[in-house]
Amino acid sequence: MKNQEGRSNVLLGAIEAGGTKFCCAVGTPDGNVIREILIPTTTPEETMRQVIEFFLPQGGKLAAIGVGSFGPIQLNRDLPKYGCITNTPKNGWVDFDLLGSLQSAFPIPVALDTDVNVAALAEVYWGTAQGLNTFVYITVGTGIGGGALVEGNILHGLTHPEMGHIRIPHDKIRDPFPGICPYHGDCLEGLASGPALEARWGITANGLPQEHPAWSLEAEYLAMGCVNWICTLSPERVILGGGVMQQRHLFALIRDRVVLLLKGYLDAPEIIHNIDSFIVPSSLTGRSGILGALALARLDLKFREGTFQEMA
Repeated sequence: MKNQEGRSNVLLGAIEAGGTKFCCAVGTPDGNVIREILIPTTTPEETMRQVIEFFLPQGGKLAAIGVGSFGPIQLNRDLPKYGCITNTPKNGWVDFDLLGSLQSAFPIPVALDTDVNVAALAEVYWGTAQGLNTFVYITVGTGIGGGALVEGNILHGLTHPEMGHIRIPHDKIRDPFPGICPYHGDCLEGLASGPALEARWGITANGLPQEHPAWSLEAEYLAMGCVNWICTLSPERVILGGGVMQQRHLFALIRDRVVLLLKGYLDAPEIIHNIDSFIVPSSLTGRSGILGALALARLDLKFREGTFQEMA
């Protein structure tokens, strides 16, 4: 990927830290990935050993490292657990100091944010959100998570948004499935993530035929989520990514249901007349996480105060 700045001699590290695998890359600020590796997520000690070994040959040349991580993670710099993965269901990773482990290995700036927030950054630089000040990026896959840019700034707040764990209406007559979230049961993630689809229907999303009743139910749940995010954050666009959203027929179902659920309340032409351009797929399919980590490193290197004026 390139932008108008062209290639750069600056090298950055990027880590997309997931519950299943860590994607690590060395690249340039314009989004050009030079080297890349996938590392299975096992124990923190084994996983981070491999991560550090990947970057060591380039360690002296890297200007900064950006990390987009699964969570929850503590992003409040004033708290003792800043930089730690907190109460994750991922065995062995509770309270692991992800940021500290990298800072101990590399004497360069290391920037950390949620995986969905960095994916949102990638959309700003190189994807479907270019030119926007306020938008929502949602990933629907192993889990459901969301990142938001609000008036040009990534939304953090008390901790960071957990858009996948919102509570939505659950018609237990239509759908008696109890949900799979270990914390909330039938929150949005518990009902509509990829593992929820598989647990409910006994087959993965990729194996479900387009005419299967799973998809109308999935669209209903995701549309409810979209309506909540639209009413709360007033985004200029909703971008849906992740493995489940590779089922492109879902988009028409979600858009139609969003319009019906809103019932004309929001007098916005983008929704009333142009919904196809308002709820859209990511244009960085499968790459938003690692590119976003590069973007985070670039942003941290240039703007330590976190302003997004560079992207205007």
